[in-house]
Amino acid sequence: MQTANAIDERAVTRKITRRVIPFLFILYVISYLDRVNIGYAALQMNRELALSSEAFGFASGIFFIGYFLFEIPSNLLLNKYGARVWIGRILVSWGFVAMISAFAQNAMQLYVLRFLLGVAEAGFFPGLILYLTQWFRAKDLATTIALFLTAIPVSFIVGAPLSTWIMDHVQWFNWSGWRWMIVLEGVPALVGGVLCFLYLTDRPSEAKWLKPQERDWLLNELKREEQARPRVQHHGSLKAMANPRTLYLAFIYFVSQCASFGIGYWMPQIIKSFPQTLSHSQIGLVAMVPYAFMMVVMVLWSRRSDRLKERRLHSALPLAVTGLALLGLGLTANPYLSMLMISLSLAGLYASKSPFWALSTESLPTSTAAVSIAVINSVGNLGGFFGPYVIGYIKHWTHTATSGLMAFSGLFVISFFMTLCIRTGQQDAPALSEPIGEHNR
Repeated sequence: MQTANAIDERAVTRKITRRVIPFLFILYVISYLDRVNIGYAALQMNRELALSSEAFGFASGIFFIGYFLFEIPSNLLLNKYGARVWIGRILVSWGFVAMISAFAQNAMQLYVLRFLLGVAEAGFFPGLILYLTQWFRAKDLATTIALFLTAIPVSFIVGAPLSTWIMDHVQWFNWSGWRWMIVLEGVPALVGGVLCFLYLTDRPSEAKWLKPQERDWLLNELKREEQARPRVQHHGSLKAMANPRTLYLAFIYFVSQCASFGIGYWMPQIIKSFPQTLSHSQIGLVAMVPYAFMMVVMVLWSRRSDRLKERRLHSALPLAVTGLALLGLGLTANPYLSMLMISLSLAGLYASKSPFWALSTESLPTSTAAVSIAVINSVGNLGGFFGPYVIGYIKHWTHTATSGLMAFSGLFVISFFMTLCIRTGQQDAPALSEPIGEHNR
């Protein structure tokens, strides 16, 4: 067995990154596209199905109830069957349900199908996060997760014009454009599920595409990091679910998800409410701008977190930016300022995600990581129900979605201080004094 000194660490890390990240990236683009395309469908669907603002908010958010209920069982089954089989199964299931959703004829049918879509997709994201921790060292994790999470803005950058173009130009067999959009965007999940089974490697010890010395080095590095973690009490699954630290992290994530999906689902209608008259395709193009900005900020901020080996402040400060931006969004009626505030709020939301997940995975016991990550994600993702529904309820009474987003700004002040209170034992202040533009290590 060769020692670590005989291994080019950066070359091995790049090799693993090239093998793992692009494929997971594509899968996550597909998942977000099928999850949030209802926001674009609403431009036609709400009138056709006679959906009120409250009904649309409920239909958008009920996805996360199914997701929440089946998240932990799904992650435990992923541990049992492996990523290759279980993530592939998740993709095929949600692709099938997503396509059936195009046949909804009323609000109740849409509610049921959105709930089932959440059930089908449950376990996907925390499963991928857990999978990444099995392939990458802690010091590389925030950048790795950031590269993976750039799938979120890309799904909007690609999905916004694609979805609205399909709605405007595909009405085959007298079927509405929004229905064809949901069917056509469900197909990639079926294909991705099959490719997942053929392509993914469950664990480093089975990676034939790594040289033996590269596998040994990676396994030794991961084992060394695990042994170097502070000694913690190892809980069973039920105790892990009720662990105060896990629930504390879950609340912080809950707040970010409230605004994340609130903005994602309602932004097309916010843009449609601008004084200028825009076609569906033009709305899709305008919606690309905040996500392009957010993608750049997220990657730069996450790389900085890895370079400085600092997680707590890099998780907290973007939350403060989001809170202020949401407050500004509610106070302006100018479309240009509104888009600036939306861009800043999304940049803050997603810049915090990678350092947050790196902070979470580094501070959780390895023995219960699958359950703990699933708890954080599932409880946090209840914000995906709470955010769109509350915004829809407020919009019903105030006739504007931005007032609902503004209401969440106070929650970000709370989550900002909660994140600051997480003890990491790191020298945060000196780290944050380094300029962002400094060259990468």
